Amino acid sequence: MTQVMVNFRMEKELKEDMEKTCKEMGMSMTTAFTIFAKKVSREGRIPFEVCTDPFYSKENIEELKRRIALIESGEAIMVEHDLIEE
Repeated sequence: MTQVMVNFRMEKELKEDMEKTCKEMGMSMTTAFTIFAKKVSREGRIPFEVCTDPFYSKENIEELKRRIALIESGEAIMVEHDLIEE
């Protein structure tokens, strides 16, 4: 089977983290991406759920901005509490 070169960009730290993780699993990044490509081709879908982080929803960002404004204006009531450990 003829092979081709595929190039794309990602953040340097992400690449280094992925290389390390792949090495720990005994494979190269090329092998990992080949596995991904074969699964996408076979299933006709991304083989995992892709969704946004709810922390960054419009409603949550607006609430965070509101709370920051209260803190900056001195109107917020700050209450000391113990940390919750999970």
